[in-house]
Amino acid sequence: MQILDGIAVSNHIKEQLKQEVQELKARGGKTPHLAALLVGNNPASEAYVGSKVRTCEELGYGSILLRLETDITEAELLKEIEKLNDNPDVDGILVQLPLPKHISEDKVINTIHPDKDVDGFHPVSQGKMLLGQPGFLPATPYGILLMLEYYNIDITGMHCVVIGRSNIVGTPMSVLLSRNTKPGNATVTLTHSKTKNLKELTLQADVIVAAIGRPRYLTADMVKDGVIVIDVGINKVEDSSRKSGSRLVGDVDYDHVAPKCSYITPVPKGVGPMTICGLMKNTLEAAKKK
Repeated sequence: MQILDGIAVSNHIKEQLKQEVQELKARGGKTPHLAALLVGNNPASEAYVGSKVRTCEELGYGSILLRLETDITEAELLKEIEKLNDNPDVDGILVQLPLPKHISEDKVINTIHPDKDVDGFHPVSQGKMLLGQPGFLPATPYGILLMLEYYNIDITGMHCVVIGRSNIVGTPMSVLLSRNTKPGNATVTLTHSKTKNLKELTLQADVIVAAIGRPRYLTADMVKDGVIVIDVGINKVEDSSRKSGSRLVGDVDYDHVAPKCSYITPVPKGVGPMTICGLMKNTLEAAKKK
């Protein structure tokens, strides 16, 4: 069993990006610039945005962090996004999700200009992905592809089962794994919480991507020996042995599933760092287009 180390892979990719940015600047090119909007003070969102801003600094990107009050109106938030759309210095716009309930995530995503949609959530980005056209890929699925590529894991002809059908991870992941690219060319089954024969399907799988948002959902009796498991889940569970009283676990029952795997991602330090790499690569591409 080999652990797919998101920290090691992301460090490798970040070194490549740092060098590419230096070369871009030396040629008189534009410094990549990411604008992040954080609504409210959700601790998890604070941590995610903070890590993205720090990575920008590390790579030599410019960055803006706009902190907005929880009670900001939807119209006011959309105006802030429009200002960033019109700012020629900003290459990428990131609105940290989730948003307060009174704000429509769809409206927010649709307001971001497709040329600055470095999270890959806009319908234009999703449509281009579906058609196999160049564009911004959703950051987490993109990061998973980068990880498979780094470890030279060839999934051609394999049966991949994706658990979870969100527009952020599950659905785009199923598309990307099946595309005629490398990594890709897999036969993909997209499943979810309503799938009746889920265990039957996961037992057939050569690769499982768990992105359903339920702690330790994938158990050892659901996987065959030699399976490749990518755990996208980030769930907080109680743990009295920790000072904080809680710990982070994935959607996979790691301790019992890992011994059966050929490869597996840990939680944390697995897919999370790769998501930031996907975001940073998209932001660099946005800057290069200018």
